[in-house]
Amino acid sequence: MNDSLRFITTIAKKEIIEFIRDWRTLLALIVIPLLLFPALFIALPLLLQSEAAELDALELNVVWQGELEQDLLNLFEEHKLNTTLEQMPVNLNNLSDIGSEERLRNNQIDVLFRLERVNETSWSYAIIHQSTSEHSREAMSRILVQLNNWEDGVINATLIDAGLDPDTTLDPVQWDGDIDSADSSTKGEQAGMVLSMFIPMVIAIWTASSAIQPAIDMTAGERERGTLEALLSLPCSRMQLLAGKWLAVATITSTGVALQIGGLIFAITFLASSSIIGLPTISLLSALLLLGAVVIFAVMVVAFELALAMKAHSVKEAGSLLAPAIILIMFPAIFTQVINLDGIESWWFAIPLVNILIAMRELLLDRVITEHVVIWLISSTIYAGIAAWYAAKQFKREDLIASIS
Repeated sequence: MNDSLRFITTIAKKEIIEFIRDWRTLLALIVIPLLLFPALFIALPLLLQSEAAELDALELNVVWQGELEQDLLNLFEEHKLNTTLEQMPVNLNNLSDIGSEERLRNNQIDVLFRLERVNETSWSYAIIHQSTSEHSREAMSRILVQLNNWEDGVINATLIDAGLDPDTTLDPVQWDGDIDSADSSTKGEQAGMVLSMFIPMVIAIWTASSAIQPAIDMTAGERERGTLEALLSLPCSRMQLLAGKWLAVATITSTGVALQIGGLIFAITFLASSSIIGLPTISLLSALLLLGAVVIFAVMVVAFELALAMKAHSVKEAGSLLAPAIILIMFPAIFTQVINLDGIESWWFAIPLVNILIAMRELLLDRVITEHVVIWLISSTIYAGIAAWYAAKQFKREDLIASIS
């Protein structure tokens, strides 16, 4: 037993050292996972915030045609909409005229606003803009906001003139001011709900994608380089060789996933300090079961990818075989995000891949349902065993092991 374990760990160490020897591999294995979520959850919001601030500071050019309403014009000017007044064109084709369209397309103006009085108490308006211009879309957005503000003022004035209270007339059914929040879920539970919508998908896709390259390198790559025969000459069995390679791929994959989760936790902690999202609160049992689900998923995926890579006769062929594997993982990963977990049927937890992903969602919500846990643990263990059996079968085929072409 000790000799068997020694052979397995020696093979695993050898494979890991060879794989991480290239600095580009270390970059993909360490730097990218660590920076992925911080860049996504910290840098991206900061960039969007900067872009939004830049848009808010813009002075936009608006051409106003038709009826003039001074209150609305003042609102335009207060929100950096530089307005030029013009007469309404006589001949209009679908609310537009050739001259105005040319000015919009040449960026001489950002938007064209038209206002006409229908009667004493109502108006009609049109906004001509370019949907492909960010400035034009921003100008249209500001105009719509100020139109709503002006309309509210007109309505309130009309109601006051009629002797009515605008608040009770327009909003007769109001929220009880003595109740701050009607949500009985805690901030931690709400955070768990948000994170359960994407963490299982990210873990699944990252595990599957990060295992592809080492799986190919340690199987089809060794066959192409002619080093597999040297490994077969060692005083170890095929199963020990498979176990060593599986341990190496699993270690590399787990490292990448762990670093990615570390980056995710850092990003969530940063967002929690900014009150954007809180930290999830789950029990120790849920955390342990979640870790077990990730391990079982890794066992299954790594074994399956090793088997497919071993089946290939070249690195190119292995890449062609394993590339669709990501799609096979992505589809159930996306699919499970829309499944309603309230009152979910137990048979969902017996479907390959889907069961693990749904289990992760439940555990992030701190829901430990004994029936569900038993089903996904047993079924996932069986599927992982089938994947390991299939990988072992491929390693025992002499035509695949010995043939390089």
